[in-house]
Amino acid sequence: MTAFTGFPLAGLDFYEDLEADNSKAFWNAHKQVWEESVRDPMKALVAELEPDFGTAKIFRPYRDVRFAKDKSPYKNHQGAVVYSAQYSGWYVQIGAAGLRVAGGMYAASPAQLTALRVAIDDEVRGTELEGLIAQLVSAGYAIGGDKLATKPKGYDIEHPRIELLRHKSITAGRDFGAPDWLSTPKAAREIRAAWEQMRPLIEWLAAVTAQK
Repeated sequence: MTAFTGFPLAGLDFYEDLEADNSKAFWNAHKQVWEESVRDPMKALVAELEPDFGTAKIFRPYRDVRFAKDKSPYKNHQGAVVYSAQYSGWYVQIGAAGLRVAGGMYAASPAQLTALRVAIDDEVRGTELEGLIAQLVSAGYAIGGDKLATKPKGYDIEHPRIELLRHKSITAGRDFGAPDWLSTPKAAREIRAAWEQMRPLIEWLAAVTAQK
């Protein structure tokens, strides 16, 4: 495994071209660009981050088109995830638009969702979550996740944390685009710093939904 030296801009160009021609012929003709400018740097990145966060799963570049109307065979980005618990962890992605980092709880079992809402309803833990989210928002992160259109059953619409209670998943994400450091070793430091900023939220979510 070679050391991480950054994501070459050729990788972003590759995905921009792939968006225009998402075909097997294009992929086969440019696969080496993907390997050298996307796949190999991603492997090197997650290897460098592994001691601090854990082993990553690098997603396959192929789309599952079995039940999709869009039959484009290839994803328009490359992602990797490190799970801190079931459904919770850190995420990094490279694509035509550049770098994206994210983290949080991406899904939940019925028992986990119940536990999450109990924690949000609790004055101490719920207020703690509000504070963690506020810190991330002030640092430039967007809070996302699937939400109910109405209130969850058993909770008052006037609940002070009703918007959080609507969440079926909670994520934080930030798009960095293509800064000058993306193609340099500094990218690993920036991604590590971003993941560390999200660690309190990820650990809070993992703790309240553990073994549910």
